Amino acid sequence: MASKFENDLGFVWHTAKNGELEIRHRGKYATKFSGAKAQRYSEELEESTFEEQQQLMARLTGNYKRGNERSAKNHPRNTL
Repeated sequence: MASKFENDLGFVWHTAKNGELEIRHRGKYATKFSGAKAQRYSEELEESTFEEQQQLMARLTGNYKRGNERSAKNHPRNTL
């Protein structure tokens, strides 16, 4: 299923009644925060645009690309 948003990285977040923040990536569980962290990240997500939300969730889960994977693969240091 194609996304309506160009910068959709596949992340979705949900705040439970008990205050926990759960982040899913493409429908699979990615991470969960509770307590002060959950509250802080929930507030930040609510105040952000869709693109900013996707980038924040990618950073929080550690699931993001750095942009240099292809060029690093061909670097002489990595071809030994």
